[in-house]
Amino acid sequence: MPARRKTSNARTLTEIRSLARSHTRTAIRVLVGIMRSDDATPAARLSAANAILDRGWGKAAQPVENGEGGMLELIQRIERVIVHPGSAGEGDAGVDARDSGELDLQSRLDDR
Repeated sequence: MPARRKTSNARTLTEIRSLARSHTRTAIRVLVGIMRSDDATPAARLSAANAILDRGWGKAAQPVENGEGGMLELIQRIERVIVHPGSAGEGDAGVDARDSGELDLQSRLDDR
């Protein structure tokens, strides 16, 4: 019975997506109407404009900041763990408390 329930849930989700997608033109028209409306609040107009842009062009990439070195440090740490897994701590005199997260991530990847 669990397999049937899973299939039923998947089918329901597919049906809901299909139904929602069938209203795409109307939804976009409503968003454009709100965006262009002089009667709509600036917040509503901005929200509608963002929704239109997100659907047409995708959401803008958001940089991930880790507070102390920013994006570059995060990318370098990921590279050391994934691309150069053998060197994530071996013979590295610079291993400190920050790198323990790298070693933990490496052990998780190894478990897969």
